[in-house]
Amino acid sequence: MSLRPGSDARRETPLPWGQLGVLLAVGLAEPINCTLILPFLFRMVEGFDAVASPRDVSVYASILFTSFCVSQALTSMVWGRLSDRIGRRPTVLLALAGDLATFVLFGVSRSFAWALAARAMNGLFSGNTGVVRAIVSEIADDSNRPRMMALMSLMWNAGVLVGAAVGGLLADPATQYPRVFGRFELLRTYPYLLPCVAGSATTAVGLAVGLLKLEETLDVRRRSDCRAAAEEGALATEATRLVRSEAPCPDAPSAAALLTPTFRRILAAGLLMFLATAMGDQLYPIFAATAPSDGGLGFSPRSIGLSLMVAGVAVVYLQLAVYPRLTRRHGVLWCYRLGAAVEAPYFFAIPLLSLLAAHLDRMLGKSAPGPWLSRAGAEYCLMWALLVALLLVRIVGNVFVYTSINLLVSNAAPSKASLGAVNGMQQVAVLCARIAGPLISGSLWAWSIGNGLPYPLNSHLVWVLCGTLMVLSWRVSATLPASVNVFAAGRADRAAQ
Repeated sequence: MSLRPGSDARRETPLPWGQLGVLLAVGLAEPINCTLILPFLFRMVEGFDAVASPRDVSVYASILFTSFCVSQALTSMVWGRLSDRIGRRPTVLLALAGDLATFVLFGVSRSFAWALAARAMNGLFSGNTGVVRAIVSEIADDSNRPRMMALMSLMWNAGVLVGAAVGGLLADPATQYPRVFGRFELLRTYPYLLPCVAGSATTAVGLAVGLLKLEETLDVRRRSDCRAAAEEGALATEATRLVRSEAPCPDAPSAAALLTPTFRRILAAGLLMFLATAMGDQLYPIFAATAPSDGGLGFSPRSIGLSLMVAGVAVVYLQLAVYPRLTRRHGVLWCYRLGAAVEAPYFFAIPLLSLLAAHLDRMLGKSAPGPWLSRAGAEYCLMWALLVALLLVRIVGNVFVYTSINLLVSNAAPSKASLGAVNGMQQVAVLCARIAGPLISGSLWAWSIGNGLPYPLNSHLVWVLCGTLMVLSWRVSATLPASVNVFAAGRADRAAQ
């Protein structure tokens, strides 16, 4: 029986918390390490000798951020195919070990070249997301798959928020907390080492939990027997015949065979959404750190980290209570379109806050000396209230679009044997967006804040482009058939039995 939109008759299968908890711990490292550098990236790049002008900082920061994504894109399909061949567990553990070994190197960067090399090396081993999603699809059934995917998205969003907060709060601790860390020469020499060590600690925990508790979900022995029989071109052994009598050997379709018209449209909608969010996510800390006179907010790294964290409180309720209920009632596709429709207005509205920040800057600069709260308290509180409200809108949109696109991709897999491959393809699309997004947003931002042109070619340009891409993603998703609401691999496996 397939779970279809509008059907609440089937009781949800209890979640397999033993393995799900392990996957949450294993998967937490990547989002934390991905966003941990964002609050201090702008200041870090400013300190490198390679940066000749303050307005070049956004370009160099974008290159640094993009190097991680380029490396991920080069290896994501490799990790997915490798997990389909040797198993999910060894692939996950190998990636975590490499991630742990390379992330600390970024924290001891003293030059742009070192930081670029360290970030690129770290990206090579940050390919677990697609493999973890494949495991979730294998241990779930039609009734609890939306809730399990929502939990994985919750883990990702929590990691993004925690990473940003840790990066902002622990960056340059000798300056932020001189009484506690001022006497440590190591932290004065390497001001961004402490947050990177904290991020590596999360990876170490995930690796330890994975080594002790993570179970294999792919029938590797059966696939090995099938490959051996095919390579030898002989009759299968008695053991293989017994296995093959239960079910046919799963074939691993080629990438071209997986790219059906429906799957291509899912990837197209996802790519537009990924590009919009990648540009927006990378631009926000640069926008927040830029002076109000140049179209930014003038925030410190600590304020940037707190602003990224403060609106995330609603994520837990949205992903554990709201999203699964709406998915069961309306379907995954409806939820994706809702998320895109909610998030698009955020992109158009967020740059307007720079006008209020510039007004505050002028007030504080011209007013008589005295406590800032008495001079601009109401305006300052209004700016933060509006910022938190807009970031909350962004969080709501992210919860729905990211959780839904993960489900849509898994639903489109023709069999469980191809889950690693289709999730690897999606991860490549994500990474292509993460590569192009920062380069586009960083370059356009540097050009737009100094061109003197009117709206929308001024500092609003990148944000308007992000909103337009999200609207286009919403439009492409409208062409998808209702069949994408059903997990095709589970239906195919039942038919083969």
